[in-house]
Amino acid sequence: MSATTTARTRITTRIVATSVLAALVGTATVTGAASATTHDSTPPNRPAQGGKLQDAVDAIMKTGTVGVVAESTAPGVHRYATAGVTDTATGAPVRPGDRFRIASATKTFVATVVLQLVGEGRLSLDDTVEKWLPGVVSGNGNDGRKVTVRQLLQHTSGLFNYTADLPVLASVDDFEAGRYKTWTDEQLVAIAMRHQPDFEPGAKWSYSNTGYILAGMIIKRVTGDTWQQEVTRRIVRPLGMRHTVAPTTDATIPGRHLHGYSDFGGSGETIDVTEFNPTAAGAAGAMIGTTADLTRFYSALLGGRLLHPAELAEMKTTVPAPDLDVVWPGASYGLGLLRVPLTCGGSYYSHPGDFPGYTTRDGISEDGRRIVVLNATGDGARDLSTEQAQNTLVDQELCASRKR
Repeated sequence: MSATTTARTRITTRIVATSVLAALVGTATVTGAASATTHDSTPPNRPAQGGKLQDAVDAIMKTGTVGVVAESTAPGVHRYATAGVTDTATGAPVRPGDRFRIASATKTFVATVVLQLVGEGRLSLDDTVEKWLPGVVSGNGNDGRKVTVRQLLQHTSGLFNYTADLPVLASVDDFEAGRYKTWTDEQLVAIAMRHQPDFEPGAKWSYSNTGYILAGMIIKRVTGDTWQQEVTRRIVRPLGMRHTVAPTTDATIPGRHLHGYSDFGGSGETIDVTEFNPTAAGAAGAMIGTTADLTRFYSALLGGRLLHPAELAEMKTTVPAPDLDVVWPGASYGLGLLRVPLTCGGSYYSHPGDFPGYTTRDGISEDGRRIVVLNATGDGARDLSTEQAQNTLVDQELCASRKR
């Protein structure tokens, strides 16, 4: 395997966060951490009781991240903890409310819109891709007549994951050359269609960003509006998520935000990757948000305020996802939601998000009343220690809040 292929494999796996290579993207730039702080919501700057959330954030920092912001919410409890810097050039400290690229956490928003359309009777989970996108999934053994909408959302379509062959993710040099390129959904799907499917639709589970690009295209075909417009109209605005953006071609992150840093699997010097044309991620991972806005979204979703009971039950119905075991032992996947066992018993829902320089992790209780969201910048450790530290924070907070 060539160095370029190795780098592409590593960064692609980081983006989807689905295998043992998830923590092998490269070495993050380690800077002197700004003073770490913890905050309660009322009043906003009073130190929270107990330091476990802050300790968990500090533990993530020690694995080689540049900055971390975390938020933990439960009935009567609302805490933030931060560490590190937003920008290595200025040394500005991370603050609650800083925006970041949420990456594949975008998929839960897109799945929610699709399921809302199902609840409205405008499409069915058992509809084929061919019905809505004639001729788009074809060639090299790919057949849209055999792939259903459910399989797209569930990662059981067997379609090749286009990000594994996306040039901009291959190396530092390739990223610099292509970071501002605009991609169409059709071009992204065409990358996948150059490859044979990984397996027959429904035969097994394997993470594929291609499925969500197609889901975004189906949303447009059904509604006449882009997935960004529908997510904004149906979710972002009604929930008052003022710091969340579903961008089109704008390569910047508006307002106060975290800078991302990556060396793309050791393929060059670590660079600032903050500016990036999000069309390369599309409905699979283009959105920008904050811990507070994600908390608001997950609370509404699992609390039953965005989907009818039948559609929420579909979303939460999971299938085994053995590829995830090395990072989340025992995890299973639904329709845009991951289910992960808790060490204290029971389980939580989640959707990780990985993008060069940004890692989003979250955990939501069954009823949406206990939520943890964090984002870390930089590549983190080459081994699994960053992943383990992030998972420990989520598990620790959800187990502790359940005991309160």
